[in-house]
Amino acid sequence: MPVSSDYKHDEEAPTTHVGSKQGGWITFPFITGLTIAASGWMTNLIVYLIEQFNVKNIRATQISNIVNGSTNFFPIAGAIIADSYLGNFFVISVSSIISLLGLILFTLSATLDSLRPKACKQGLETCEAPSHFQLAILYSAITLASIGMGGTRFTIATLGANQFDKPKDQGAFFNWFFVALYMASITGITVIVYIEDNVSWGLGFGLCLVLNAIGLAVFVFGKQYYRHIKPDGSPFTSLARVIVATIRKMNIMVSSDNKDYYYGHTGETKLPVDQGPTSSFRFLNRAAMKTEGDTEQERELTESWNLCTVQQVEDLKTLLRIFPLWSTSIFLSTPIGIQSSLMVLQALSMDRHLGPHVKIPAGSFLVATLLATAFSLSVIDQFFFPAWKKLTRQSMTPLQRIGVGHVLNIVGMAGSALVESRRLDVAKSHNLTHQLGSIVPMSAFWLVTPLVIVGIGEAFHFPGQVALYYKEFPTSLRSTATAMISLLVAAGFYLSTALIDLIQKVTGWLPDNINEGRIDNVFWVLVVTGVINLGYYITCAMLYRYKNVENAEEKSETANDG
Repeated sequence: MPVSSDYKHDEEAPTTHVGSKQGGWITFPFITGLTIAASGWMTNLIVYLIEQFNVKNIRATQISNIVNGSTNFFPIAGAIIADSYLGNFFVISVSSIISLLGLILFTLSATLDSLRPKACKQGLETCEAPSHFQLAILYSAITLASIGMGGTRFTIATLGANQFDKPKDQGAFFNWFFVALYMASITGITVIVYIEDNVSWGLGFGLCLVLNAIGLAVFVFGKQYYRHIKPDGSPFTSLARVIVATIRKMNIMVSSDNKDYYYGHTGETKLPVDQGPTSSFRFLNRAAMKTEGDTEQERELTESWNLCTVQQVEDLKTLLRIFPLWSTSIFLSTPIGIQSSLMVLQALSMDRHLGPHVKIPAGSFLVATLLATAFSLSVIDQFFFPAWKKLTRQSMTPLQRIGVGHVLNIVGMAGSALVESRRLDVAKSHNLTHQLGSIVPMSAFWLVTPLVIVGIGEAFHFPGQVALYYKEFPTSLRSTATAMISLLVAAGFYLSTALIDLIQKVTGWLPDNINEGRIDNVFWVLVVTGVINLGYYITCAMLYRYKNVENAEEKSETANDG
């Protein structure tokens, strides 16, 4: 599997007091049962807004991007709650129930005519707008479904990884989980979206509802097999204490004597006393320095807002070191968000027939990215990585994988720009530029190649990022580490919404009739910003020093040699 060698080398197995039957691969089918329902409603949301609620094209893409951002932002909140207070199982269960409520409202809005405006007739510039009540039901459905999806996404991945002790098994779980996630998404984008477009929106949403309910029942039934790791309280409190303690001791000189630092009473630090705190961000070392004011009446040192352990200081340093790298990946998600939303509008205006009788739904073209990613994960693992190791005599690091993803993302955006230029030329040659809703006589399958390139890039950068953050983040922030990928996607989709809005205001590239616009220029802007961001990433990657990845690989190599 492509990321199996880079995951966290746990010197301490998860703390658990359960029998030997808990944990392991027996939990996999129960954990992955909640992956399919979201793809059916979220992937086709743009088409639903345009066709059923008479929302303008570009406005529909902005709403979709906000929804995508929200479903990727909520996992951070879920991860913090899971890590700090309630645990993964409770957060996932409650989130799935909330998702059910959202899908119930979606099904009702698609089934009851009173919850939708009258259908817009072909070619009309103005259509009946939805009422406030209809919008309230629609946005309530979107909000509940988004919260529910966000609460399970990535938190469930962490729950799965916690079922294993060995890094190799954790890495294998993540890969198979991704495969299951992508295959479920492919099913949703093809089967469910086809039902929504060609049979009934109510039936499609109803199917999502049933699948969500079945997935929740299977997940809860597997409770007896899970390892349940008790939360230790908020890790963010200790990080905040480091900042406060540092500020309070700003006037104290930083000591170079390791014995002047506090390592805790319970041996929670993994650093030997003779090693001491690291030299990076040296000013933070003040938070762990022992002073007279850090003692109780019994003259015994204790953790407080004046004194922190060396491990807590090092945990905060880890986050600060990795933040620049994390920020570079925001512009991996932003172009993908813009491409996926604009692609739906492009497909709606192109010939989507596969043969004389089959018409592919516009939202289903996104399956090209998912298929490319799912297929590439196994190909990269079986052929690319062994070839890389044979040529370089080293395993490909997470940073190198992410870098390859950056390059392929740029190539994919350039491909989208070229395809759109071709589409506009065909529209002009057939005098279709001023006809709203006209179909350009050009196959929508031209859109597939750029999507495939982006999908291959995702097979590199997505597992690479999960490997990097899960490995390098402090142990107390495991769920937060995997959810950091989700936060990246959220920031990317929010930024894509803002960027589309900005382009609309300062250019004429994105009118509601895209045949009059210049979507190709939008993609070229993404290419330029991608190149600049790649330079920023390379700089950050060259300056970054692994904390755990290389150690784990060295131990793995030593074990293999032995």
